[in-house]
Amino acid sequence: MTKKVLLTGITGQDGSYLAELLVAKGYEVHGIQRRTSTITTGRIDHLLSSGKITTYYGDLADANSIEHLLMKIKPDEVYNIGSMSHVRVSFDIPEYTAQVTGVAVTRILEALRSLGMAESVKYYQASSSEMYGISPPPQNEETIFQPQSPYGCAKLYGYWMTRAYRKGYKMFACNGILFNHEGIRRGETFVTKKIVRAAVRIKLGLQKNVELGNLDAMRDWGDARDYVRAIYMIMQHDVPDDWVVSTGEYHTVREFADMVFGTLGMKLDDYMITNPIYYRPNEVPALLGDSTKIRTVLGWKPEINFEQLVDDMVKGVFDEEQGGVR
Repeated sequence: MTKKVLLTGITGQDGSYLAELLVAKGYEVHGIQRRTSTITTGRIDHLLSSGKITTYYGDLADANSIEHLLMKIKPDEVYNIGSMSHVRVSFDIPEYTAQVTGVAVTRILEALRSLGMAESVKYYQASSSEMYGISPPPQNEETIFQPQSPYGCAKLYGYWMTRAYRKGYKMFACNGILFNHEGIRRGETFVTKKIVRAAVRIKLGLQKNVELGNLDAMRDWGDARDYVRAIYMIMQHDVPDDWVVSTGEYHTVREFADMVFGTLGMKLDDYMITNPIYYRPNEVPALLGDSTKIRTVLGWKPEINFEQLVDDMVKGVFDEEQGGVR
């Protein structure tokens, strides 16, 4: 019998890659998308047009829509990938972030419990390395959490609720503590995609400079395609658990930007403007994941290195700009 899955955040970077992977694995894929006045399905249009996935309007801030979809679809697995995921913006809209990134986890878990699905449906929670905050690296499953942003705090709430429902109601509920992961489908406002887009446009004569904030922050950057593969492996394990997913290698924002501009034969400092608006009220200096557990127990490891990630993003954006996609 074909397994059914409900996926929140299906229109985002991770959701779109995960939807592709699950379709390839033979799942019947259903996704939740928010109703907006602009089209947000660009990353999944190829799946929608081919009839390989089905999407429904819903909202993580609305418990009724979640319950309705769970009753309608009766999924075997639920992947909660959706959230308000921009760390800097979370300082501007902390209450909304708490509702959509944090409390929404309880809405889904409680809906599963109240509908009698607690012991029959597997649940995956997209947790984040931002939960570690200022805890010194490397960070693993035993590291103390010290989040420094509304986003990190909301993710930590969702992490603990997932553990609480797992223990209290014997749910197959997992946390994937994913460190930074990027790709051509990354949102335009995230620093990595912003840097790549600006560098390509400068190269093509379409833009003069790029405005950035803190260049000293160190992040463990991986490729989103590797990370959704880890998500799937986590859900297929015999026992529900919590897992750090990371490359074990980190770079500063400046190193990332230098490599991007260097790939295009330019120097970052010739085009960079520092703008304080892009600094966070609380900075997280360094995130470096120790993913020994998932590598040892599940056999996962990243297949795309940092250099290839940067190269793929530059080539992808270059093709978009030359093709007039944006």
